[in-house]
Amino acid sequence: MRFEKLDVWKRASRLSCQIYKETEAIQNWGFKDQITRSGLSVPSNIAEGEERETAKEKMRFLYYAKGSLGELVTQLYIGIEIGYLSKQSSMEMIKEAKEIAKIIGALIRNKESQIKEDNADYKI
Repeated sequence: MRFEKLDVWKRASRLSCQIYKETEAIQNWGFKDQITRSGLSVPSNIAEGEERETAKEKMRFLYYAKGSLGELVTQLYIGIEIGYLSKQSSMEMIKEAKEIAKIIGALIRNKESQIKEDNADYKI
């Protein structure tokens, strides 16, 4: 399957775009760079994983994407606390990030079952 057809990739891409829009006016370059990078990393890792050949490789990049979501959620909470980000829009992004993480978790479990099936040694 092509990554462009994955709903999780589409949602992660939209979330990344929203982060760029929400952080446009932030003057602190370090914070802005970090939060946009973590947001951009999610759909990028989903895409890179889908282009890999094996289920194990695909899974590795899904783990990276899920980790980036954890980073992103942390940065959104900090952005709210320091007054860089709107609480309402950030909480919506946090909710979306957590939903995307659940979907990625399900994809990881699916790929894990493929690996276990591939490695099974059946004796007849």
